[in-house]
Amino acid sequence: MNAQTETSGGGILDTIKLLLAAIVLVGGLYAYYYYVNEVALPLRVLMVLAGTGVGIAIAMTSTQGRRLWHFIQGSRVEIRKVVWPTRQETTQTAIAVFVFTLVMMLFFWALDSGLLWLTRKLVG
Repeated sequence: MNAQTETSGGGILDTIKLLLAAIVLVGGLYAYYYYVNEVALPLRVLMVLAGTGVGIAIAMTSTQGRRLWHFIQGSRVEIRKVVWPTRQETTQTAIAVFVFTLVMMLFFWALDSGLLWLTRKLVG
């Protein structure tokens, strides 16, 4: 039964956790605007950050949160496998993109000018 719950996305408890996380997050945002005149700005920002942190912590205890955490860990492993380009390759690619952009700019400018000239000749 637990494997079935894991694959189906969780039960009512996960829904309650996610709803509670959303309420805490919105509560932090609400507190920021509710106490606009009574509390100093740094404290209000801390309310938002605390609401966000507690909301994320609650959400991460759900099945979806655990799946997200496993996905993030897997992504970190895959990022370590990436072969990043060297500085020279990056520079060459950037120059090629820049030159191609200039060529295309000139082409479309010439096309636009030609069509404008043709339209003026046809219309009179």
